[in-house]
Amino acid sequence: MTPLHYDLSGPATAPPLILGPSIGTSLAVWDPQLPALARNHRVLRWDLPGHGGSPAALLPSDGSATIGALAALVLRLADDQGWERFAYAGISLGGAVGLYLAAHHPDRVDCLSVVCSSARFGEPSSWRDRARLVREEGTEAMVASRTGTWFSEEFAATPRGRALLADLRATDRAGYAACCDVLAGYDMRDALPSITAPTLVVAGREDPATPPAHARQIADAVPGASLLEVAGAAHLAGVERPDAVTGALLTHLADHLAGAARPSDDASRHAAGMTVRRAVLGDAHVDRAVARTTPFTARFQDFITRYAWGEIWTGDGLDRRTRSCITLTALIAHGHDTELAMHVRAALTNGLTREEIGEVLLQSAVYCGVPAANSAFATAQRVFDEIDAASPADPAEGVDSASHSDTDK
Repeated sequence: MTPLHYDLSGPATAPPLILGPSIGTSLAVWDPQLPALARNHRVLRWDLPGHGGSPAALLPSDGSATIGALAALVLRLADDQGWERFAYAGISLGGAVGLYLAAHHPDRVDCLSVVCSSARFGEPSSWRDRARLVREEGTEAMVASRTGTWFSEEFAATPRGRALLADLRATDRAGYAACCDVLAGYDMRDALPSITAPTLVVAGREDPATPPAHARQIADAVPGASLLEVAGAAHLAGVERPDAVTGALLTHLADHLAGAARPSDDASRHAAGMTVRRAVLGDAHVDRAVARTTPFTARFQDFITRYAWGEIWTGDGLDRRTRSCITLTALIAHGHDTELAMHVRAALTNGLTREEIGEVLLQSAVYCGVPAANSAFATAQRVFDEIDAASPADPAEGVDSASHSDTDK
């Protein structure tokens, strides 16, 4: 059988990561996250049957398509790559595939991220009705209702919004309808407690298709799962609010890589610390710091990598968003503006929005003093301006700052 259409990105020897799309979209729905995720992972994005480049015939057209059959197609992709285990992230139906794989094939899924998805997508009859409508009228019948469901009217008018709607129009009606059949028969509620993979659940607060309550149901049932609600985002939160979703995914994946072998000696702490340091600060920044290391600064570089990044930042007690908030406040209190600029960028990588960074700075004005906060706002604004001027560069890196010292952390 012809496999699902897929795309590979990232270093061939990096840990594998599979990305699943939402119904009505192609693998391009992951474009905003791909550059950041492919830095440290071998990323495989796939198309649903009848979507993008995948043949519609991969799922039956008689209404009998199941989530298990779709998950089997994804496992075949992993098998073809020689991947016994992999990290997985999926949006909506793609997230449902991830939940199924984690519950029914726990030996394959190392780490799971579920974005704007559900353990059950409403009554089966509504999906049967949608399948019948699309079989009769094509996917054009769904286009008008995606604005307000996938994203806001304002976002629908952007190039990326128009491209996503074009992908929907181009989707094969039989393939789309078969995916509706999958969702009609899908119910993972009873299986959620059996999932053992480290799990991140992301919800869009304005999502009418899978409201935050659906995400909370997953996070409450999956042991140890974490939950992020993204403000101002509807069903395709990753395209409407890409920075927050990208940061959350990077943090979750890096925490898994660092925690897979909890550091127990200096060498392993250094290795784990370098992984987290690169995930938070970006490869470009860390490469600059390493390149500027001298015999005089070498011990300090080793110290911050092992201790600050290999022990503190890799700890399980706080998530990285919280660590960023604490770090920003401490740097403001002590007037370390150069370090503050670096960690404003890191906070964006860790999933804080600009608005949330502003809230941290306002809070600091109360407890650290207005002059300190005034300087912090100026520093943060300069970072944002540099990021905007460098667009479409990765917001976690932006452009180099002449004020960086030889001992950049």
